[in-house]
Amino acid sequence: MLEELRAALGPAGCLTGADIPEAARSDASRSGHALPLALLRPASVSEVSAALTICHRHGVPVVPQGGMTGLAGGANPDPASVALSLSRLSGVEEIDAEGMAMVVRAGTVLETAQGAAEEAGFLLPIDMGARGSCQIGGNIATNAGGLRVLRDGMTRDNLLGIEVVLADGTVLTRLTKEVKNNTGYDLRHLFAGSEGTLGVITRAVIRLRPLPTPRRTALAALPDFAAVLRLLHLARAQLPGLSAFEAMWDDYFAFSQYLLPYTLFTDPPPFAVILEAPDDPAFDTLLEQALEEGVILDALIAQSLNDARRFWTLREGEAIDAALPGLINLDISLATRRLDEFACRCRADLLARFHGAHVSFFGHIADSNLHVAVCLAGGGDAAEIHEVDAVVYGLVREFGGSISAEHGVGILKRDWLGHSRSAAELSAMQAIKATLDPKGILNPGKVFAASA
Repeated sequence: MLEELRAALGPAGCLTGADIPEAARSDASRSGHALPLALLRPASVSEVSAALTICHRHGVPVVPQGGMTGLAGGANPDPASVALSLSRLSGVEEIDAEGMAMVVRAGTVLETAQGAAEEAGFLLPIDMGARGSCQIGGNIATNAGGLRVLRDGMTRDNLLGIEVVLADGTVLTRLTKEVKNNTGYDLRHLFAGSEGTLGVITRAVIRLRPLPTPRRTALAALPDFAAVLRLLHLARAQLPGLSAFEAMWDDYFAFSQYLLPYTLFTDPPPFAVILEAPDDPAFDTLLEQALEEGVILDALIAQSLNDARRFWTLREGEAIDAALPGLINLDISLATRRLDEFACRCRADLLARFHGAHVSFFGHIADSNLHVAVCLAGGGDAAEIHEVDAVVYGLVREFGGSISAEHGVGILKRDWLGHSRSAAELSAMQAIKATLDPKGILNPGKVFAASA
């Protein structure tokens, strides 16, 4: 098989042994530890097809890999599989100004695609903190969320067309640019969020939008969660272009601020919210009204891009990741009105079980998305991390929410999928998998157990 792959992809397209980089072991979750049998690096759609045809014939598992920024172990290989990197299949093929659409190859780094769109006078509406290393194909495969979902939607909401190579090497090409297309089953949405278990995404058509007008950014201090919900209601009603509404609980805000070389609020408030909206007098009017009503206690308005970056740097919390090795980042969603109730229950249950643990919360409140950050004393072993999952996901099931809002399922959330999806749903999903990948070679063990 390896000889066939080398012949099809060339020496640069099929790496084995010591030539395989260590980065191929794991995504950003650092949960993978094995090097694959080979690392395939196809440089064209035809090479992707040839590689899958060969692997399918030999019955060898294939693990698609993008920028390796995922947090669910979805791109982790094992020694009996080959990893298939899309990094060499990169580049923007076309920007259709009239149709406001971009044709882009799967291995293109998101920031590169964003820059090409901006140079042409458009906004590529997918954005996230990992923009400098994540790839378009991975964004689609995981249906990535990110920072502007409130305004622009998830990745699938910006996907017009797609090209996918199936397990047996068959190429499905539907690079349509039309917004309206009711011609049967919409396959693009089948592959968006499938995490490489149904096919390998090779190209896509992404919907572009006009470049945004100048924006205002504010950081507000609030007394309680009821005030957060009230501010969200006012912002939605008065700021039609609202693009961000990010909330931080006091535990997250205080620790993140402590780790930074500057102070935004001397006394960390119970809740802090970042608002972002078009530069309009309504922005100041909203804040004035919220202050008069006691909805907010204080507010800082960014006077420059640097000010806004300081707000977002605190919210993105990279300093926390560096300060707490072994930090467990969980990503859930449930009804917005119950987010604080969940956070209080979750914090109490975790601290009762794990004394001395660090537990904090932040979220994309307008999107019903809450992030739970947990660091156990001593880092925690596999059994303890599993118990953290059991506590958090058990509450998610009780609250009727989702165990994964935007990070996918991969392998780390696979065993908890039944907490959010019914037996009938899981059966239908497995039937689709069996139809498109009858030999089960595409990313086995991800989303479902390999024998499912």
